[in-house]
Amino acid sequence: MLFRRHQLIIFLLITGVCLNSAIGFAAEPRVGPDANMLKQMRQRGIDYLRTHQNANGSWSSPKVLGFTALAATALIENGISPDDPMIVRAVDYLLQFKQKNGGIYHPETLHRNYETSIILMALVEVNRDDKYKTEIANAQKFLKELQWDEGEGLKKDDPGYGGAGYGKHSRPDLSNTQFLLEALHKSGLSVDDPAFQKAISFVSRCQNLDSKYNKTVFASRVNDGGFYYTSAAGGSSQAGKTPTGGLRSYASMTYAGLKSFIYAGFSKDDPRVAAAMQWIKKHYSLDENPGLGSQGLFYYYHVFGKTLSVLGVEKLETADGKLHDWRKELATTLQKKQHEDGSWTNQADRWYEADPALVTSYALLALAYCDPVGMED
Repeated sequence: MLFRRHQLIIFLLITGVCLNSAIGFAAEPRVGPDANMLKQMRQRGIDYLRTHQNANGSWSSPKVLGFTALAATALIENGISPDDPMIVRAVDYLLQFKQKNGGIYHPETLHRNYETSIILMALVEVNRDDKYKTEIANAQKFLKELQWDEGEGLKKDDPGYGGAGYGKHSRPDLSNTQFLLEALHKSGLSVDDPAFQKAISFVSRCQNLDSKYNKTVFASRVNDGGFYYTSAAGGSSQAGKTPTGGLRSYASMTYAGLKSFIYAGFSKDDPRVAAAMQWIKKHYSLDENPGLGSQGLFYYYHVFGKTLSVLGVEKLETADGKLHDWRKELATTLQKKQHEDGSWTNQADRWYEADPALVTSYALLALAYCDPVGMED
């Protein structure tokens, strides 16, 4: 038998047949990082969160429920069972903050949409045998009620129409709206629901694209297909304004806007999707959050990975004609930034990114989309 196996190997080598495929050896992944490297990075991040969970089940600041919900979601998406005591403690902690209106948020903060959206996504992850069916339905209903629409006296052509802010006390913005849309999508709401249609009206108005979908004063001033923070209340971009009063596009919001279009059922041929893809191809980078440098860098990594995964992109061809194995590049970048204790932090600490629990959660969420994909022919 051994002699015959040697004969087969010699025959295959002579004829040029793929040896790995022919004798059952695993072929190399077509795209993505080394699987062992990825596994080790994830485990170190998981171990960090496991050893830094507060006794009450939360992470970091107990009042900022989004941190705990993001950590729980990141852990589950990286292979931790919903039945793990760490996850059970986190969910039990979060559910202490169920409100009569269906939202789940800390009453002392003003992050009602943000917290409810992220907690809703976490509940979907742990929902076994419809255990949290009622909480999910109530949270979904609450989020729809937070959208800015006719209830606030807005007309459909208002720049803020259909968007979501931290709550009804705060004007809508694209970051909160993308969390709302993802939570509604993940919890099973149909794209035909009016909530999706309203939200997409707002998302379209946060894109620098002069089109029939965007008639704001900002649409033609930059017109590069990227996205900015909000078109509401006079408009605002975290990347600032151009000399002509345009609102500069930046990467984290561009990926957030593009992902929102996909969740709403848009095809890649939609002009808004195509324009956003062109912006991404011109501004591809993992060294920074293009348009903002190091600010919001790990938020960017998370939405970068999720968006390209949702789009089904294996390799991204950028404007210079180069093909990028984005999974491998993202994982390699995060490997270089991981601390010895397994955590990640951002020296640019805007938007809480000096907090290791939050940033480690963002990093793990990004790594959840880095699994090697496909096999060589």
